[in-house]
Amino acid sequence: MNAAAIGWDRTVLELKMYFREKEAVFFSFVFPILMLSMFATIFGDQFGKEDQSGVNAARFFLPGMVAAGVMLTSFQSMALSVAVERDDGTLKRLRSTPMPPVAYFLGKVGLVAFTSLAQFALLIAIAKIGFGVQLPSSASNWVTFIWVFLLGVATGTVLGIAYSSIASSSRSVGAVVIAPTLILQFISGVYFAFTDLPDWLKQVASVFPLKWIAQGMRSVFFPDDWQTQEMAGVWEHGRTALVLAVWLVAGLLVCARTFRWTKRGTT
Repeated sequence: MNAAAIGWDRTVLELKMYFREKEAVFFSFVFPILMLSMFATIFGDQFGKEDQSGVNAARFFLPGMVAAGVMLTSFQSMALSVAVERDDGTLKRLRSTPMPPVAYFLGKVGLVAFTSLAQFALLIAIAKIGFGVQLPSSASNWVTFIWVFLLGVATGTVLGIAYSSIASSSRSVGAVVIAPTLILQFISGVYFAFTDLPDWLKQVASVFPLKWIAQGMRSVFFPDDWQTQEMAGVWEHGRTALVLAVWLVAGLLVCARTFRWTKRGTT
């Protein structure tokens, strides 16, 4: 069997293991859906059924929830799962088998791709059916969604695998991963309007990928005239692609130099 075929088998196995972990499914899969429903219900009266641009509360929060879902499913899930597999010896055992190392990473990429797409499909279904969100009707908007989504998933997955090496053990990885993830969500336009943040905090958020994923998703789901509320007054698709690509390459380089099949102190 070649690496691609083994990678597919790893993907199937990863999906089975993923859905057995109820906590992981909740936080990375169900959490954004619950947050969208909660925000749409709480802030529904402030927006009314729709404002002059046709943006109700659910549509306003939808791009941020999509971006958060991408980050949770890719970055957070990868960082946590790879750290645990390294600590409990799973990676060491896999490395000693004839399985090509690339097949392991293909399995992780496949896991993230399938779960992210499933999460997104359920999220927009709830937004459309439950809250009457107007979905994009333009092909160009969906093309933008595809490349932002794919770049976001790829970047988050690579960074998550790279970040998994920071924790000293699986017992400490939760705090190391979840804390910065939550902070980035609060400063990147996920739970609050990005325009409401102080300028210095906007600059900090602009360094990290989540802000650009969220901005890219706003360009997909918001009317075009809403781009004037962004920092530059436009959607900045070129800069979004550039920042995500830079983080993707940086993550690949870090993975290549720091990825370990065994926990620290072992061989």
